[in-house]
Amino acid sequence: MKDTEKVLNCPACGKEMKKVWFEDRGFFVDICTDGCGGVWLDNRELDKIDERFENADSILEELEGKTFSEVDRTKDRFCPVCGAKMVKCNYTDDSTPVKIDACYSCGGKFLDNDELRAIRQTFHGEPDMVDDALTVRKYVPKGNSGIVLLFQGITNKVLPHFKYDE
Repeated sequence: MKDTEKVLNCPACGKEMKKVWFEDRGFFVDICTDGCGGVWLDNRELDKIDERFENADSILEELEGKTFSEVDRTKDRFCPVCGAKMVKCNYTDDSTPVKIDACYSCGGKFLDNDELRAIRQTFHGEPDMVDDALTVRKYVPKGNSGIVLLFQGITNKVLPHFKYDE
């Protein structure tokens, strides 16, 4: 999705968010600098700043040394871009859980003021994320599932079969 240029209201506290330009990345990030310290990222922007080595200085500088209002993190939140109800989802593994708000309609993500730092502390890079995702899923072999049978029928290839281990 294209970066939104309109002024957004924070989905957590309702205050107007400040647009911060990432010169080297070429996109805006919306930050609730006068309210709760939340950060709005349009579709695929979080992937560009979620690892320790990736530049997130513009955001971190805006949040540094400020005190922000507390918000109810259990309350329903609505996307500031398209208005759809957002969904709470895990962005990190169970050992260091970080739940963010995601809009499944436009792909945007909202982070409460401490969540970006927590995500960046968790992951050194892409291999860490893949390892954590596989650990959380805990795949073990099992019998044929419908999708596996469909794929085998289309490709004439035999695939390993998986189920989730509780």
